[in-house]
Amino acid sequence: MRLALYLVFGGLVAACATVFDYAKVRAVVEDRRSMLSAIAEAIGFIGRNAAPAASMFLANFGLFAIVVGLYAIVAPGAGRTGASMWLGFAVGQLYVVARLWVKLVFWASETALFQSRLAHAGYVTRVDPVWPESPAADAI
Repeated sequence: MRLALYLVFGGLVAACATVFDYAKVRAVVEDRRSMLSAIAEAIGFIGRNAAPAASMFLANFGLFAIVVGLYAIVAPGAGRTGASMWLGFAVGQLYVVARLWVKLVFWASETALFQSRLAHAGYVTRVDPVWPESPAADAI
């Protein structure tokens, strides 16, 4: 029973994280001002692209699990040498960098999926402003 509840809770957390990540992607790529509409559109995008979004999340979560697993293997032994403070500090900093890298990979892969499925150059870029001719030009 406990395992089933953990799976349900983990699934809900994963679903919320995915929706909010795609809402961030839509807000940035589409230059949205309302996060409520970005969340609604993210839910729609995930609904239309459920299999690719789920497989992307699982691949990214696998990368996260590898980083956490490597840290769990390396970190307990980091404090057993003579230079334990510096080794422990270095391992901790590498772990922080690795976690940041994984999060950036999450967002980059979600942005790439969104742009490959929905966006195109004319859809996501603003029109360059065209300034009117100066009235002084008419006088010449």
